[in-house]
Amino acid sequence: MRFVKKGILAAGALVLAACAIGASPPQVSAGSEWTSPGGDIGKTHHSRLTAINAENVGQLGLAWEADLGTLRGQEATSVVMDGVLYTSGTTGRAYAFDAATGKELWRFEPEVDMQVNRTVCCDMVNRGVAVARGKVFVAALDGWMYALDAKTGAVVWKTDFIEDRKRGDNSTGAPEIAGDVVVVGMSGAEYDVRGYVTALDLETGKLRWRWHVVPHDPKLGPQETPQLEAALKTWDPNSRWDIGGGGSPWDAISFDPETGLVIVGTGNGGPYATSKRSPAGGDNLYLASLVALDPKTGRMKWHYQETPGDNWDFTATQPMIFTRMKVDGEDRPVVLHAPKNGFLYILDRRDGKLLRANPIVRTNWTKGIDPKTGRPILDPEAADYTTGPKIVFPATTGARNWHPASYDPATGLYVGAVLDMGNLIFMTEGQKPHKARALNNDAALIFTPDVEAALAGFPPAFGEAVRKTPAYAEALKNPASAQIRAIDPLTGKTVWAADTAGWQDRGGVLTTASGLTIYGGVTGKLFVRETKTGRLIKEIDTGSAIMAAPMTYEVGGVQYIAVMAGWGGGGYPFVPRYSAAYNRYNTNRLLVFKIGGGAVPKPDMRPALEVAPAPPAQAPGVTAATIARGQGLFFGNCAICHANQPRSITPDLRRMQPASHEMFREIVMEGLLVQNGMPRWNDILSMDDADAIHAYLIDLQGQTRKDELEKQKVGKPLDGPSLTILSNY
Repeated sequence: MRFVKKGILAAGALVLAACAIGASPPQVSAGSEWTSPGGDIGKTHHSRLTAINAENVGQLGLAWEADLGTLRGQEATSVVMDGVLYTSGTTGRAYAFDAATGKELWRFEPEVDMQVNRTVCCDMVNRGVAVARGKVFVAALDGWMYALDAKTGAVVWKTDFIEDRKRGDNSTGAPEIAGDVVVVGMSGAEYDVRGYVTALDLETGKLRWRWHVVPHDPKLGPQETPQLEAALKTWDPNSRWDIGGGGSPWDAISFDPETGLVIVGTGNGGPYATSKRSPAGGDNLYLASLVALDPKTGRMKWHYQETPGDNWDFTATQPMIFTRMKVDGEDRPVVLHAPKNGFLYILDRRDGKLLRANPIVRTNWTKGIDPKTGRPILDPEAADYTTGPKIVFPATTGARNWHPASYDPATGLYVGAVLDMGNLIFMTEGQKPHKARALNNDAALIFTPDVEAALAGFPPAFGEAVRKTPAYAEALKNPASAQIRAIDPLTGKTVWAADTAGWQDRGGVLTTASGLTIYGGVTGKLFVRETKTGRLIKEIDTGSAIMAAPMTYEVGGVQYIAVMAGWGGGGYPFVPRYSAAYNRYNTNRLLVFKIGGGAVPKPDMRPALEVAPAPPAQAPGVTAATIARGQGLFFGNCAICHANQPRSITPDLRRMQPASHEMFREIVMEGLLVQNGMPRWNDILSMDDADAIHAYLIDLQGQTRKDELEKQKVGKPLDGPSLTILSNY
């Protein structure tokens, strides 16, 4: 769809009009333009362009690049309309470039309250913009929707779409155009949120409707909708309403013009364990579900819950693909969806009927999906960690996550990043008090590649209990497998698979009608494979970690491939050795390629690692108990952002300089570095708490310095392996 003389006409507006007169628009893949982050109506991430093909892709090189001016994670897929490329970046920045030359037309930086960073589990990312009616829509990290003039980048209107600023709500997903509204979700289920989606008027930004994922405390009065009254029956009346329930729909929101519905993927429960969230049990609707909403009213039309009573952080927020497919002899409009829980689902978009549910990784939380009821057959002995530590497959990182997959209609293949990994999960006894705008998940997670090494630091009885769990032997035999896979969605069978560098190496995928599959790796390479066979045809070393999905477009008869580059996202402090961001600066870039392009300049190398500086002496009165208390507070509040690794993109607190030690209270308690992304904690932590954390870090820095001096003596590298442990006590 191109610009018309009187402004931008969104593709969704045309197909919505077609639906209004009873037509069924075809699911056409993207061509010269790429009109949404998913490329087309169905978000297939597939292009019908063929100018770049197996015969000439060997000549693919850089056409132009743009420095985005940031150093954090990049997850957006760009949009191209009428020769202009629009994209988004860290905290909700937006950019416009001439798509052929790379000339910057404008850039926009929202005024973000960086205190919200305290409630962002998975980096200050943004997954894209929406373009319609002469406006570019982008949601900022702190929950403000901006409508920008597409020609100038000037703010046309802005709206605060956060319902309760006293809770941990934030925003990282792309907005979605649905007729005359723009629909947006929110994030924060690990904190203290009650999930919801919001629809704003395209022209004015006024609130049109809001749909909540979970009920509110029934003591506060009737629920907002009849559907929530029905959902309330699936919750314990004495649930942890103070924590909110979770369910935040942080990514998957897609408008389906063929049915006239907006389909939304909802998030995980909070706290993680059902027994703590809803002690009497229940399905806890509408957590971990796909729900279909009327874009005019926000009323729910159907729902399908993929993980009833979610106990494992199995969000259903992963990207959906709409297409048509012959299933059981009938041509149907379907949604393909592979959430965290390890299954690839096919549902009828008209009514949410389950057509297929095939496992694509190891799944010991369930013995399978009952095809008659659509419900999982739970396996409590294997995966119920509320009775003791368990190793659960898949891990909370998910078999699939936010990284977009692609559907190639010619081959019928679903191609995407798949992670086959588990994690050890355990929690402490009893209910914990609600912590406002702070982690309330009450669970500790250790991924299976790290389990055996981690057990050395636990009491022997705990290690013995873990080794007796049903999945322990499996975790030792095959801790993790990370691949780009081409899957037959009707059977779940893998047609081909290409290993990635490690479990943190996952990226979005583009396929084209010329038979190419294109994706990036956090190693810094862009890969081109043959879609039918997986044969590697071309790779380009960019020197920048790539997680976002590439896209393609055509201007002036020339086909281009564009991809955002920058390490970050979930687990962003833990930079693996194989990431390009480990040894090179994490300069965020937009990279655009064409046939006959040149070499890709690489970011500068990071300086050599030096021994940790000597820490100051401990304050008077600090004891071993103080340090132990500080360690618990650190892992409960700080470790999700501070990995304490030498190559982390957040400060390694084992290497604090004297000035940081001197100003520790001001940084932690008074927000001295809020604008740098370091929030203040004076509403959660006492001054004694901050001092205890500081004492732990001084002790840790001293031990680190001692260990590194020993390594230096014998010529060992200073950056030894470390564990990825996420916890909240």
